[in-house]
Amino acid sequence: MALIASVPILLVIVLMIVFNKPAKIALPIGWAVAMLIALFYWKQDMTTTFAWALDGFLEAIGTLVIIFGAILIMNTLKHSGAVTAIQRVFNNVNPDRRIQAILVGFVFGAFIEGAAGFGTPAALAAPLMISLGFPPLCAAIVALIFNSVPVVYGAVGTPTNTAATVVSGAVTELGGDAEAYKMALTKYSAISQATCTFFIVIFGVYVMCKLFGKNKSGKEAFAALPFALFTSVVFDAFFLIMAFFFGPEFPSLVGAILTLFVVIPAARKGFLCPKEVWDFEPREQWDPSWLAKQAVKQDVDNGMSAVMAWVPYVLIALILVATRLNWFGLKTLLTGSAFKASITNILGNEKINWAWNWGWNPGIFPFILICILTFFLHKMPSEKVKESVSDTFKQVLGAAIALFFGVSMVYIYRNTGMNAQLTDDSMLLVMAEALARIFQSAYIVVAPIIGVLGAFMSGSNTVSNTLFAGLQFQTATLVRMSPVLIVALQNIGGAAGNMICVNNVVAACATTGTMGNEGRIIKTNALPCLIYCLIAILVLGGMILLGMDPLGLAAAAG
Repeated sequence: MALIASVPILLVIVLMIVFNKPAKIALPIGWAVAMLIALFYWKQDMTTTFAWALDGFLEAIGTLVIIFGAILIMNTLKHSGAVTAIQRVFNNVNPDRRIQAILVGFVFGAFIEGAAGFGTPAALAAPLMISLGFPPLCAAIVALIFNSVPVVYGAVGTPTNTAATVVSGAVTELGGDAEAYKMALTKYSAISQATCTFFIVIFGVYVMCKLFGKNKSGKEAFAALPFALFTSVVFDAFFLIMAFFFGPEFPSLVGAILTLFVVIPAARKGFLCPKEVWDFEPREQWDPSWLAKQAVKQDVDNGMSAVMAWVPYVLIALILVATRLNWFGLKTLLTGSAFKASITNILGNEKINWAWNWGWNPGIFPFILICILTFFLHKMPSEKVKESVSDTFKQVLGAAIALFFGVSMVYIYRNTGMNAQLTDDSMLLVMAEALARIFQSAYIVVAPIIGVLGAFMSGSNTVSNTLFAGLQFQTATLVRMSPVLIVALQNIGGAAGNMICVNNVVAACATTGTMGNEGRIIKTNALPCLIYCLIAILVLGGMILLGMDPLGLAAAAG
């Protein structure tokens, strides 16, 4: 049974990894096979199967709106000239390339990840590094390595919120509170991510010096250790405070903004910076493989001031804080019935219902709201507005297809036991029981690797969590491990997988003009990805082996 249940997921993996099919093709095929298994092997009645599939499609709407809003604000700022204005801020901060890589690649990249996610750091941080004088291939590799720590809270917390939402029903069944589970998942994911920060920062600089420096010596990265440590400590302090007290929407977005306010003035003054400036060889001496093979579209430059360019981001941060902390009763208002959409008794089944609190969705409020305001604030011509919206629809289309079918497939997996003749156990439970029997106490090693695999094949930590968070939660209860910590390992594995996932690598190569180097980048970034997972295993796996069980869910499972 477990082997039959795993066929749709294995098929998706084979299609994406072996046959190089995109998620928007592989996931619909996997969904169709899952439907057939539910109908003809589990012998679930057709109405129930299609009702759960439809419920999954509806549930994907909320995540898709967040993605749309986040990408729209990014495209709006590119077409309004704001991105170019922000780039100018970094031009004269510090001449040392190691310091520039940390500021732009890691801190600014973390901010972009927190604001938009879904590959946008490579689309903005990497071109900015090129404009500062970095070889295009170097910019692509370093930006991808740095795009790991902030990923679990990318696009205002979408991956972590998704991981919590997917298992909310299972949490409730064990007598737990879904909101408390989300905060615990946020907290423990952040602890592990913060532990990885310094390693990621210095490793990115090491790779840059080793592969692209004059002397091809990684040792030249060590002169930047003091500033890297300083940046890591500042970032981690804000990152952890946001995660512990405010939830998954804030650690990357607000934490990175606050870090920029501290480290940019410090870098300008040379605080803890290397005494000898490190730079690349003159451009004419660069290896031809480092260079862009095709022209990259330049962002609009209309002389906009840096202050005006940052206004939309500042407004987004303020609105998020005001709503999440319930200033002026905004949370109470936006979570009320006036801002909810719902469908009950889907296809006549009383147990299958859908509800969406659209007023609480950050894709609508603040992202789309601020986009509309920015159209006027930045005095954008109508053709640029249309271009921003058009580009966003094109970018989101593939993610929409993947999410709709991915979430729907998960709902089928979770609910195949209802009204089925074969067994009352769902496909998800059957697979979890098999994993529990095979790995038992060694599951702490397997959990983050599943997250990496999900991100690698789908190109998204959000999709990875959509596919596997439920499986991880169920397996954790069976092997008597904390579901909070195991799903946190899944979350972190998905973040690590961002360094090597095909979608992100292709996007980075496209935005830097270095198409054809995808295999080289994946090979280079595989080592930091694996070490990242090892650190997570040591931190969270160590907690599990010590018997930690936040919220007592493992104990409640018996």
